[in-house]
Amino acid sequence: MPIPLSYSYRNLLARRLTSLLTALGMALVVFVFAAALMLSEGLRRTLVATGSFDNAVVLRAGSETEVQSAIDRTQAGIIGSQPEIARGPEGPLVASEAIILINLPKRGTNRPANVMIRGVQPASFPLRREVKLAAGRWFRLGSNELVAGQQVSQRFQGAGLGENLRFAMRSWRVVGLFDAGNTGFASEIWGDVEQLLQAFRRTAFSSVILRLQDAAAFTALKSRLESDPRLPVQVRREVEFYESQSKRLADFIRILGMVLTGIFGLGAVLGAMVTMYAQVGARIAEIGTLRALGFTRRDILLAFLVEASLLGLAGGLLGLAPASLLNYYTLSTVNWASFAELSFRFRLTPAIILKSLAFGWLMGLCGGLLPALKAARLPLLEALRAP
Repeated sequence: MPIPLSYSYRNLLARRLTSLLTALGMALVVFVFAAALMLSEGLRRTLVATGSFDNAVVLRAGSETEVQSAIDRTQAGIIGSQPEIARGPEGPLVASEAIILINLPKRGTNRPANVMIRGVQPASFPLRREVKLAAGRWFRLGSNELVAGQQVSQRFQGAGLGENLRFAMRSWRVVGLFDAGNTGFASEIWGDVEQLLQAFRRTAFSSVILRLQDAAAFTALKSRLESDPRLPVQVRREVEFYESQSKRLADFIRILGMVLTGIFGLGAVLGAMVTMYAQVGARIAEIGTLRALGFTRRDILLAFLVEASLLGLAGGLLGLAPASLLNYYTLSTVNWASFAELSFRFRLTPAIILKSLAFGWLMGLCGGLLPALKAARLPLLEALRAP
């Protein structure tokens, strides 16, 4: 019969301070591990939520982002006449939009950062179901009025309701704030596309956004537009387009987090190993007694591995507790795809919880392997003679 699980559990309780300090060391590593995954997942979810599966984005061929793209008015007209486009109460659900980056100082610090200005058309609003007016009113067409996402209004000077922005040799008034939920639109400022193009002396749009009557019609639309010699364009589903925008930065965050976790993890494993070696050294006589009672070397090995695993799981739980609080924290960074500032939140998912607990368990197991082997290999007579 194997050694009861309670044996390993009670040994950890008998040495509370040592066990707690070791578990806290592993908890710090699990916290860093979970935070990196949560940061990457939060960025990915924010940008994925920005797109809709039944929307399509048309960009110039070879462009990776809207900032790099240019579509002239003739091309935009051809795109807007496709039969797959859904119709709303006020006409086809298709909008030609322009993306412009401006530099604004942050509130409190005055540090400048890029902010995305999106020139939109009336159809842009029904195309983005998640965008709702939160305060003030929508801008009037043909005017120098803007509406700002709630995140950008809180972070940047001049972007609040009733405030004024000065760019492109014009004064622009923010007449409304919109709630875009957990999407990238919350970090944007919207205005009349025609006024913005005139102000910046541009003649081409950045992209064309359209709603499909049937999401399954995407392949036919994509094939027709991309094969039209008049249209050097690429067509992508909106949700896939925004997900690709997060890939580079999310991968960088994930890799950086794994490197830091690896460095800290090595120290935590060594700490667990020292703790378990101390446990073995202090319990040689106890190990001899267990062997004399008939427990095999394998039973001893498993008992110490279980003890180390419980230590690792405790570290995982302790690390996840503060990591879960990050779920309520919003931060901002530069989106490497658009070079504009993007606000997003940490996201703790069931998969991240399981990965973090598994990582803590693995650290404990690795740290306890060599001490467990030493305990299992102790000669019986030598163990019984120990004081």
